[in-house]
Amino acid sequence: MPIPEPATVAAELRTAMGKLTRRVKHEDRIPLGQVAVLGTLDRDGAMTTSDLAADQRVRPQSMARAVGLLMDQGLVARRAHPTDGRKSLVELSPAGRAALEAERGRRAGWLAQAIETELTPEERHLLARSAALMERLASH
Repeated sequence: MPIPEPATVAAELRTAMGKLTRRVKHEDRIPLGQVAVLGTLDRDGAMTTSDLAADQRVRPQSMARAVGLLMDQGLVARRAHPTDGRKSLVELSPAGRAALEAERGRRAGWLAQAIETELTPEERHLLARSAALMERLASH
């Protein structure tokens, strides 16, 4: 069997990863934009609304609305900026952390179930090895 061209593998991998990502997101109960904000706060810690907007590549006004919705749900909280009294920081609340962990658990649970029911043991071993390769590519 000939070795596939890297461009062909890249196109097929990108398509498959896109489909899988979209399918896993169907398990979400919190809207995608809100989950993205919660995830950023979890990974990067407290930040200003402007910094969140820049990170998510949206207008500050749009982020202010998203943060307001998350605050109304008790998923984030505001606190004073430590060095600039004109600013405030948005941070994940304990309820926000729990909601994010539940979202991640639903995603991982669905994927684990799909792996168990759809793949043979040999395919699971191959997928595990492939995950390490994809991680290596992502770090390149």
